[in-house]
Amino acid sequence: MAARGHVQDPNDRRLRPIYDYLDNGNNKMAIQQADKLLKKHRDLHCAKVGRFLRTRARKPGSGPESQGVFTLQHFKWCKTCWVMVYLAYVNKIPINDLRWSHPDDWQFYLSYFDSLFHLIDQSWTPPEEGDHCTEGEVHCSVSQAISFVEERLAAEDVKESRPLRGPYLARLELIRRLRQRSCSEEQQLGDPLELMFQYFVKFGDKPCCITDLKVFLDLLLPDQCVQFINRLTEAVPLGTAGEDNVGVPGDTRALQRHLCVAQLGRALGLQHALDTDGKLALIRELKIHYHHGLQFGKSCLKTELQHSDMYCLMAAHVYIDLWMETGKEHMMWQGLGLLEEGLSHSSSNAQFKLLLLLLFCRLGAFEPVVDLYSSLDAKHVQHDTIGFLLTRYAESLGQFAAASQSCNFSLRFFHSNQKDTSEYIIQAYKYGAFEKIPEFIAFRNRLNNSLHFAQVRTERMLLDLFLEADISSTLEESVKSMSICPEEDDIPWDNIRDNRDLTVFVSWNPKDRELNEEHRQRSVEEEVLWLKIRSLTLRLVACLCGLSHPPSVHNSEKTTENGVASKSTNFQPLLSQLESTISQAAQFTEKHSQYPFLGPPSTRLAQALASGSCQCQLSALQLPIHLQELEASGLGRIFYNMLNKCKGELMEMKDSQCKTQPSLLENLVYFLETICIVLWVSNYCGSTLRPLKSSLQKKKKKKKDTASAVTPVVLSGFQEFLGSLQGVLGQALEHIKGQESSLVALKLEALSLQGVSQTEEEASFTKTAMDKVQSSYLRSLQEVGDLLRKRLDTLKSLKI
Repeated sequence: MAARGHVQDPNDRRLRPIYDYLDNGNNKMAIQQADKLLKKHRDLHCAKVGRFLRTRARKPGSGPESQGVFTLQHFKWCKTCWVMVYLAYVNKIPINDLRWSHPDDWQFYLSYFDSLFHLIDQSWTPPEEGDHCTEGEVHCSVSQAISFVEERLAAEDVKESRPLRGPYLARLELIRRLRQRSCSEEQQLGDPLELMFQYFVKFGDKPCCITDLKVFLDLLLPDQCVQFINRLTEAVPLGTAGEDNVGVPGDTRALQRHLCVAQLGRALGLQHALDTDGKLALIRELKIHYHHGLQFGKSCLKTELQHSDMYCLMAAHVYIDLWMETGKEHMMWQGLGLLEEGLSHSSSNAQFKLLLLLLFCRLGAFEPVVDLYSSLDAKHVQHDTIGFLLTRYAESLGQFAAASQSCNFSLRFFHSNQKDTSEYIIQAYKYGAFEKIPEFIAFRNRLNNSLHFAQVRTERMLLDLFLEADISSTLEESVKSMSICPEEDDIPWDNIRDNRDLTVFVSWNPKDRELNEEHRQRSVEEEVLWLKIRSLTLRLVACLCGLSHPPSVHNSEKTTENGVASKSTNFQPLLSQLESTISQAAQFTEKHSQYPFLGPPSTRLAQALASGSCQCQLSALQLPIHLQELEASGLGRIFYNMLNKCKGELMEMKDSQCKTQPSLLENLVYFLETICIVLWVSNYCGSTLRPLKSSLQKKKKKKKDTASAVTPVVLSGFQEFLGSLQGVLGQALEHIKGQESSLVALKLEALSLQGVSQTEEEASFTKTAMDKVQSSYLRSLQEVGDLLRKRLDTLKSLKI
């Protein structure tokens, strides 16, 4: 018999009432239901937790309620117990082998503090008689909180086994919350510097130590930072310094302690405070530690990370600091080379790949980025959360084939999700999992309203038009195949969601250099502005098809009868919206400040405005309505100005240094996009002027006195405009040809990094990075040049 699509586990059905009671906070009924179930099924592991919870709840000092944890914590604790037993059931772990240490879970401390201070803020007091609540005593004072934390610490200090981190972090968290409230009781808990030092002594050999302590560094006074790092350094066991005057750790535990000190030093801003020589000395030391640490990973599999990888990453971060501060590109090249070396030893390191991806994009080199992103093997929702890293730069750097591929990565996910989510909802109804239905619907809405989804859809349609419209097919055919409806705006502007993961890059920067909420809000505002400009541009281009077909006499009074005439009535409002949005964008860019280097990338907005692209496209799209003003529009002059902003050397050797100007490549792409739009408008204008020219020619034939017939200004002006376009396109193609010749002739072997000594291996990796950038530039120029030549052929065939 054929297998049925899905068969529900009978145990899931039996346990569902217990889950529902827990979800509703009714723990007592959950225990009663578990008892009933155990009478019928004595060996059901998941039900045994009910008996455990019951005895735990009745046994003094055994459950979270005896520790003064508020009801919210007790509820969470119960649910966590169920989860653990379920995992034990799935993995066939004997129920007696579970370790019930949930009150020491870090999340319970946070919930406890939230509850405690909420009660304090509400001025809640316990009743004079009777229980505080069904779970027992309720803590509602700072003194009780301090006692609770100290009791947990005392229990940890006498344990023979490795201590838990939760109680020690809870003490620091309580100090922070008391300090925020200006409570003097914080002093009873101790000096934060000493407490963090003790924490490092206990847990400094764990990778989580840096993330644990980083959030509490603001408890240190400004003059304590150096003292704190010095004390930590003294506690790190390093070997005797060799010829390079750098002591190195003897094992991985010592390595992790030393790495943690370096990470904390960066998080305190001590690395940023160094001058250029100090930063270069720091890089040298980090490299020594990185190369020394590779010996501990000789037996690692290719899929495993090297123990010293983070030294390499931190050194790359310092190189980036120097590049940003000094503007010297050789710092950036060395950082790229170091990351390439790191990736050769640790091919699965996602942070190396992400930072390489970002640096190549900043340099305008998209060719190596596609392989880097593919190797990250992004799964499912990651196409929504990190896909922006790829799609932001794809088209703007002239790699149109790769841009299509990049958009497809994301679109395939979004489209399959729309289909799959509906199936999940149907299955949930079918098998009675009704509580899952709202989750599926919420997830579907999250993705349907995704900012990234709207961006990718819009950019993909524009890209297809730039590549195909009036080349392999007419503009009208292209618009029709995409089902673009210009009178309908299908982007959910009011519900749009920013699902980007802006913390994907590992960073140890101090708080004043990290991404903050203001950066996030401004980034979303910028993304939405750029999306509006692109969406309105797409809809206006689609409207041109309708303008090319004036309504017949039959339906001229019913302007929306067949949808054709309605496009012309929509054109002017859309044009006004585009003009208004460009004005808003200009105001935004005037007051916009830079995001952190590892924060969200800026959109194409500022560069598009600076290149003149937005203004030129707007002027061109106004011509169908104001064709008589063609000469006054000055489009020919604007095009030459745009082309001038593309001129310069993309990559050159200057003073034995390799210098790049990626903005020139972006300007060239804006020039190309604008040419496409102007040609579509010109095609419409030509179709409008042809009847006029034909009519004049007929009149000339009837009147034998041709000398008195004067060609209208609009006809002669349009012909001059087309000639001007041919001239500027010819110059653009000559410029691209010259750039290609310069890049091919560029000998990167002649590169010397002034004032920097590199080993032969380091120089080889730096050269590899430069070769990738050079190759990418050539690919971009080739694709832009090919498309411009096709557009020139289209222009030559445009006659009236």
